[in-house]
Amino acid sequence: MAWIGQLSTEGRWIVISGDRRITRNKVEYAAFRSSRLVGFFLSKGLYKAPVLKQMERLLALWSTIEKQSEIVAGGAMFELPIKSTRIEQLKV
Repeated sequence: MAWIGQLSTEGRWIVISGDRRITRNKVEYAAFRSSRLVGFFLSKGLYKAPVLKQMERLLALWSTIEKQSEIVAGGAMFELPIKSTRIEQLKV
């Protein structure tokens, strides 16, 4: 959890992760939501996909990730889909 505070003090970081435990752990969730970070988490299907497929999807979604991160407040969390180009905000 220290990394959340550290990155937040450095500025606005974009976090891309397959580890969605942060959305279930109340302390980590609260820390992330109050930070300046914007999180993009792999969907379950994308997380289980081969690394090459994950990289293909990240590249395909990169411009959408950039645009979305520019228009939201820090603490926002999104799910990266395996097929769609629509990024959904996580409602946890």
